[in-house]
Amino acid sequence: MSRERAGARELYEGLLGHDGRDAYAAVVEPWLAHARAAGAPLRAPLPEAADARAQGPGHPGALWELYALSRVSDVLLLSFQPPGHDPWAGPGLTEDQYLLLFTGLGMVPFEEHSVFDPFLHEIVEVEQAADPDEPIVVTGVVWPGLWLGDMVFARAGVRVRAGARHAERGVADRSALYWAFRRRHRPTVDLSMGWGSHSQWRTDFRVDIRGRAQDRLNVMGSTDVDEVAADSAEAMLTPAERRELLRHRSLLRTPQRAGALAARPGWETDLFPFDWRLPVRPGRGTVPEGLSCPPCPSRN
Repeated sequence: MSRERAGARELYEGLLGHDGRDAYAAVVEPWLAHARAAGAPLRAPLPEAADARAQGPGHPGALWELYALSRVSDVLLLSFQPPGHDPWAGPGLTEDQYLLLFTGLGMVPFEEHSVFDPFLHEIVEVEQAADPDEPIVVTGVVWPGLWLGDMVFARAGVRVRAGARHAERGVADRSALYWAFRRRHRPTVDLSMGWGSHSQWRTDFRVDIRGRAQDRLNVMGSTDVDEVAADSAEAMLTPAERRELLRHRSLLRTPQRAGALAARPGWETDLFPFDWRLPVRPGRGTVPEGLSCPPCPSRN
């Protein structure tokens, strides 16, 4: 491993190429020691001024490096997930080892679960409540989430119980998950897919920031969530479904126009929400439509 390079892509490829046991000792621990000795460029959080594309701390590719690190996280979390279409269960790190890596890079773990919050929580399993109007309630944490400053680097994976009008089993936990590269139990879609072996790594990490006044979702987004082409699959989603996709990164229920969408084979993974942002509510300053203004959660 060169002294100059301790990038997350190198760690990712090392994990995929490791055939033996104890991937933490063989791959992660040496990489982390090298990264920290070289300055660990991801230890500092992205500033809220990250609206300037890829202008993070230290070098213009900070969002690319964060994206590469998110792929490391995706691989390490496979062993926590239900079996599905992906037969590989990942390198098999424990939760403690997973956290040792990311806290070593300056991140802070969380497992807040008293109230379901799509900013913090990714739905892994749905228990369908008999009452269709029962709201979403977290029943268990599958893996912890991670903060990088006021930015959520990784949402916590959770099991939930909900009525079908809030989260439908088989959709909320099995439909395509956007802004993600790999899950065992559901398809995923991100902007790296379809690019070459080098070009795919020039993918921006999605930036969601929680402030005391407001949440900022998909900070790099440049298009109003309702500005969609009339003939697109996105236009066949209702405004509420588009907002759901932006907030949750997946759909929660069968779309209202499922019949019409079925005439477009592959629509489930062909949506393009990556540039979306929520509109600003008139007369409310800069608070995006539909967002509350919660205090920052504790990171102690």
